[in-house]
Amino acid sequence: MRKQKLMRMAAMAATGMILVTACVGSNSLAATTDVGPGSAPAGALVIARQGMFSSGGTVTEPVAGEYDATRNWLDPTRAGNTAHVDHANVFYQIPVSDNGNPIVYLHGYGQSRMGWMTTPDGREGWSDLFLKKGHSAFLVDQPRRGEAGSTARMTADGIDTWTADSKEYMPGDQAWYTHFRIGRVAPERYEGSQFPEGDKAQDQFFRQMTPNTGSYDEVMDGEALGHVMETVREMTGNKAIYITHSQGSRVGWATPVENLSAIVAIEPGGTPEIGSEYYQRLLDAKIPIAIYFGDYIDNGPEDIHSSQFWKNVKDGAIAFAESYNAAGGDCVVVDLPKEGITGNSHFMFQEMNNQVIADHIEAWLAARGLN
Repeated sequence: MRKQKLMRMAAMAATGMILVTACVGSNSLAATTDVGPGSAPAGALVIARQGMFSSGGTVTEPVAGEYDATRNWLDPTRAGNTAHVDHANVFYQIPVSDNGNPIVYLHGYGQSRMGWMTTPDGREGWSDLFLKKGHSAFLVDQPRRGEAGSTARMTADGIDTWTADSKEYMPGDQAWYTHFRIGRVAPERYEGSQFPEGDKAQDQFFRQMTPNTGSYDEVMDGEALGHVMETVREMTGNKAIYITHSQGSRVGWATPVENLSAIVAIEPGGTPEIGSEYYQRLLDAKIPIAIYFGDYIDNGPEDIHSSQFWKNVKDGAIAFAESYNAAGGDCVVVDLPKEGITGNSHFMFQEMNNQVIADHIEAWLAARGLN
């Protein structure tokens, strides 16, 4: 029986298959099998169709010289070769109970689609939680990241670097932990934290970090995600809800709006400048926007630089929303502590109360007929 289940797992990209995932967390291989319609156990997630595709990207010009088929891979100059690069890669799942409002998920800096699919302690991620609410899931690895890592110019040793003031910077575990408000210094957590506790969960979280294979290009990424949205609409017949996180939210603002029904930005790295091209494009398309912020911002340690950084980001989002709404748009900034939802870091979608926040988002979507 176990061998049969593993064989089915290997064929997961096939379409037309019905998959059932029990509520035992995304890390369990044994939780997935195929069954006939109507035979799913209570509380199961039933998937009608799933697969993968790439969108956007370019093809490089051939390397100088003539391609020698007899030597092919042995030719170190790669003469005559082209490369398909800088695309986005998408894993999708469409539930049997599809409600016609697909969700496209875009990760932030140092992350991949994995962050939406599970939690550090092995519970269901948002993609599963929203699938159970009837939303098809389209999980993106942005260009030059994860399974979309192919690019024409690799950074040295494939290590993600960021240039600022002529310095290369790569955040490590400790810097990541502090900046994103999980705790002051790993492994401690802030009082009341919803971040999963224990060495195992922390180890799993840090091992989600995914380096870029090339430099971050917001315009290129936005164009690639525009192609993703086109494909999603072709596949489902519907515009997509766009859930973005952190740096991914900056790509979200740069994504063409023609195939979007709403944007949910989870602690974005910033909001569009009021009156800018991105701002006006969203306003003209009447895109409803919800921007979520967690805890330890207004009440964060004053001696940590990141506390002021996140205050500035939230203040900018509030100013954006006020202007957007005054101009006839629909934007809400959700300060979770003011909603009575406390203890959340930058990674609220992976924390112990991720179901509560998912329900809050679903209520916001329902009020706009998107459930």
